[in-house]
Amino acid sequence: MTQPKSPFRYFNSSPEIIRLVVMMYVKYPLSLRNVEDLLAERGIDICHETVRFWWNRFGPMFAAEIRRKRVDRMRAFTHWRWHLDEVFVKINGQTHYLWRAVDHEGEVLESYVTKTRDKAAALKFIKKAMKRHRSPEVIVTDGLKSYPAALREVGALEKRVKGRRLNNRVENSHLPFRRRERAMLRFRRMKTLQKFASVHCSVHNHFNQDRHLNTRQNYKDLRSAALAEWKLLMA
Repeated sequence: MTQPKSPFRYFNSSPEIIRLVVMMYVKYPLSLRNVEDLLAERGIDICHETVRFWWNRFGPMFAAEIRRKRVDRMRAFTHWRWHLDEVFVKINGQTHYLWRAVDHEGEVLESYVTKTRDKAAALKFIKKAMKRHRSPEVIVTDGLKSYPAALREVGALEKRVKGRRLNNRVENSHLPFRRRERAMLRFRRMKTLQKFASVHCSVHNHFNQDRHLNTRQNYKDLRSAALAEWKLLMA
């Protein structure tokens, strides 16, 4: 039986350095040059354009493997409540919308970028989320009228719940993405926004250990397990 080819086979740098670079850039609110300077302090001499190339090349691969493993595990449990919301994102002066679905534990389930905020965009986003994660028992939304129109289309309107503060879970989950957006000086293309949002939510889910809910020792064990699993990606 032939062994699958390594995605790192054409690169002179080791896979450990590539994984470290992608993790630093996606996980933390650092610019390309910030990552370059931090690695130079460790004796790793790479250009900031190399950081850009590596996250573009390997970020989606790492995110896909993380997402596949998490979805397989999460399908064994019922997502009893989803929180849906959209974020305004400027691209070259034009307003776009980043739709996001978060479960009751703060896990980012899906991210989807559109140019409009109408029924068609909401319907495509909801169908995409339900295809991957199945339908939840409760769907919490804000007052946007596109949500009930789209949920009526998929036969889930009776699951919708609307409230003033019920959607704080997804509102708070926007904060890590907003910090990354500022560090990157916003986005230039819709395709780049979609790619980075998908990669960022998978990496954020992987390293989000609910520090405020765990004891110090338990948090350290979970953090070590997440780092160990990250080092084995695409091995």
